[in-house]
Amino acid sequence: MNTTNTLKVAMIQSDLVWENPTANRNQFEAKINSLAEDIDVIVLPEMFTTGFTMNASAVAETMKGETVQWLQNLAQKKSTAITGSIVVCENDHFYNRLLFVHPSGKIDSYDKKHTFTLAGEHEVFSAGTDRIIVEYKGWKICPLICYDLRFPIWARNTENYDLLLYVASWPKPRIEAWDSLLKARAIENMSYTIGANRVGVDANEYEYTGNTVCYDTLGNCLVKNNQGTEETLIIELDKVTQIKARNRFRFLDDRDEFILQ
Repeated sequence: MNTTNTLKVAMIQSDLVWENPTANRNQFEAKINSLAEDIDVIVLPEMFTTGFTMNASAVAETMKGETVQWLQNLAQKKSTAITGSIVVCENDHFYNRLLFVHPSGKIDSYDKKHTFTLAGEHEVFSAGTDRIIVEYKGWKICPLICYDLRFPIWARNTENYDLLLYVASWPKPRIEAWDSLLKARAIENMSYTIGANRVGVDANEYEYTGNTVCYDTLGNCLVKNNQGTEETLIIELDKVTQIKARNRFRFLDDRDEFILQ
């Protein structure tokens, strides 16, 4: 695969149709088809086909299901990677699974490690055990999901990744934590950090204001929508700029050494 020093990312901040994968696929396909620029990575929210539902048995798909095939076909058609999480059933377990679908059809997957106990997610979904680093166009990308954001050790940049990426359904009452923690993750890991969140009101009457955002290596905000509106935010990341900042300050050289059990 070709490598590049720049990565153009589109973050689709959207409302979701509750537990309706077909309607959500259709609306995201229309939004993706409307993009006028060539994009390297398209980021969709957490559980983008259903909303953040605990009704897993009614909406779960397999890794050979319609949404996976749709992602592969669309990624190939648009020559872009697409990522977001869906509800997956595998070996009689449900997972909140992030899929990173390459233009070739290759899939990297990550199962949410920190299930959201406040909503009872841990009673329905099995927690993942392994973090992944996606290798794409010469970039190392660390994809995580929503509640993972509250646990900085899980995001710790021991691989010198280039981009930390969160997909989320993070509600309005705790949106200040979302903003603060994303900025902190960018600063402490000296990495571009993206948080892609949904908007609208779900069937449980939870409101989402989005606040989809990208921070740079030093915690500067590069792009953000905190208006609660649907929008596709586009940002071009520059690896050379990030490397220069890391080489100048070298904060990652002073990381504490320990092993996460």
